[in-house]
Amino acid sequence: MTATTGIETPLTRLVGVRHPLVQTGMGWVAGPRLVSAAANAGALGILASATMTVEQLRAAVHEVKSRTDAPFGVNLRADAGDAAERVRVIVAEGVRVASFALAPSRELIARLKDAGVVVIPSVGARRHAEKVAAWGADAVVVQGGEGGGHTGNVATTVLLPQVVDAVDIPVIAAGGFFDGRGLVAALAYGAAGVAMGTRFLLTSDSTVPPAVQARYLAAAVKDITVTTKVDGLPHRMLRSELVETLERSGRGTALLRAVRHAASFRKLSGLSWAQMVRDGLAMRHGKDLSWSQVLLAANTPMLLKASMVEGRTDLGVMASGQVAGVIEDLPSCAELVDRMMAEAHTTLAALPPGPPR
Repeated sequence: MTATTGIETPLTRLVGVRHPLVQTGMGWVAGPRLVSAAANAGALGILASATMTVEQLRAAVHEVKSRTDAPFGVNLRADAGDAAERVRVIVAEGVRVASFALAPSRELIARLKDAGVVVIPSVGARRHAEKVAAWGADAVVVQGGEGGGHTGNVATTVLLPQVVDAVDIPVIAAGGFFDGRGLVAALAYGAAGVAMGTRFLLTSDSTVPPAVQARYLAAAVKDITVTTKVDGLPHRMLRSELVETLERSGRGTALLRAVRHAASFRKLSGLSWAQMVRDGLAMRHGKDLSWSQVLLAANTPMLLKASMVEGRTDLGVMASGQVAGVIEDLPSCAELVDRMMAEAHTTLAALPPGPPR
């Protein structure tokens, strides 16, 4: 076998990729360069649209299509005020996959499926997987607590088998994956593939500034924490000066910081204050958040942009999975995928034979 030999699974058959690997839609990170590199390597690249305007999304889709003929997807927020416009772009441009960080409605799933788009929501609980499966989702990404960004507190090794047993659609495992051994472990649990964010962020195809990537590479597992101080929701990220400041700050300081960042994001995104508050309230649904947290929930993208685009590790947050503590290099997407698949085949070959039938 060669290093690029694929492993066929329900995921590869569903979306038409060579390898059961997904590059997740990370805001400010998963742009056309990274997505097309992942797609050309045989993985499913996912374009992050939440930090783009609708026209920027359309331009980004065009750029990805100019760089690759392979299938790719777009990640969007189901609760965004302009979600319907973004769906129209996805359908009109023939994008293969629509992924969601929050569960899309039954109606939105039906609209996408009627247009031939594969719908893959991300969930963090078995009941959420059961709900979207009942609504017609084609597959589901299940993220355990090891994953970066907004996350839960149940480990992938506990959550994944629950979801695999609960639904009859392909399940993609996320949270804690970075090599071929992890892929084989996920497949053994019954997953159809693995999704990775931090591992693809730390590639030479990533546009994240070198100084920020260096912070990730220098981090040990103990340097990655979960805080609710950024937007009121559990958020896994690198420890930094800003995170330490937020952890110590009082409510008044947090509100002033939230208003300042909200004003910056409103100018960048073109959203009105009413739209921003509405988006923040949507994220607040079912949660006891202060008004400063509501504002931060609506404009957390600015805190991510400061680090992921501008390289300001002192002013921004750096969402991160725990795997950053064990990643030590910056391969290209092609090198990463080839290496992972070679490791997966080696791991499978080394397993003891099963009992005779």
